[in-house]
Amino acid sequence: MAKNEFDIIKHYFAQQQLQRDDVALAIGDDCALVNVPADYSVAVSTDSLVAGTHFLADADPASVAYKALASNLSDLAAMGATPAWVSLALTLPTIDEAWLAPFCHSFFELANQYNIQLIGGDTTKGPLSITLTVQGLVPRGQALTRRGAQVGDDVYVTGDLGDSAAGLALILNQSSSQQYSANLVTTLVDRHFKAQPRVNVGEALRGIASAALDISDGVIADVKHIAQGSEVAIDIDVEQLPLSAELLAFCGEDRQRAQQLALTSGEEYELCFTASVANRDALKAALAHTNVKYSCIGKVKAGSGLSLLQLGKPLTWQLSGWDHFVETNN
Repeated sequence: MAKNEFDIIKHYFAQQQLQRDDVALAIGDDCALVNVPADYSVAVSTDSLVAGTHFLADADPASVAYKALASNLSDLAAMGATPAWVSLALTLPTIDEAWLAPFCHSFFELANQYNIQLIGGDTTKGPLSITLTVQGLVPRGQALTRRGAQVGDDVYVTGDLGDSAAGLALILNQSSSQQYSANLVTTLVDRHFKAQPRVNVGEALRGIASAALDISDGVIADVKHIAQGSEVAIDIDVEQLPLSAELLAFCGEDRQRAQQLALTSGEEYELCFTASVANRDALKAALAHTNVKYSCIGKVKAGSGLSLLQLGKPLTWQLSGWDHFVETNN
């Protein structure tokens, strides 16, 4: 039984994975040591998940672990980086092995899937929170950023949009879930907690996409980051937003409501990217092996800001991006 910080580290985190060849020293010293291949850059991202803000305190720990790591892997995917190493800082109110065991099992299962090794971190007592620092490798000069979109580029997203918001609504208002089938509820809740990091897509987009990011705050908020970073304007055609059958069922076939959820749903962790018209064939070929669908939802124009269009006409929907655990669009 784990009795203190060192017991937790030894029992749950040390020696849980096979060693990557580029890890010279991992858990157990003051710092980890890793070897970076020549002609590669290291992409680094840090993110925190806090109970009551990013997940409910009584949420399934396995789902929490998956979400924590997947959201950080998504940041690497957005840069076109291949996952390599991760550090974990875990704050726990008490040593709860019934919580730790499923958390660690889920965490390492996903880490092994993406060949990312835990190389260090910290455990401490306090309100439940999880902070991860992920590091990935990208060939020097090939990282995707938010700053390269050009006038005339197409705007794309992977997967479907809006399911995460629908899943969260069901989590927060369980009484409302009774009007839906159990299968629909399970599917949408899973899509909130268990989004698929698009690492293979990010790697495939190197040299093809002009700009990219992951959808963590909602398309309507995140596309603005590309527009601002690239100093361009972007039009989004709401009729081209990819909507799942499950989202439409959740919305009672109200397509406008589904479109608004697709625009504002945060924590989707799909990729949004731009690419030139000349690269359409290269894009199709590059993504063919990923088994991930992608949709063109808009166009890059001269100017600034973001505009929503429907059948070529401007929309005046007053929408905002993601605000954790605040239902502004349901």
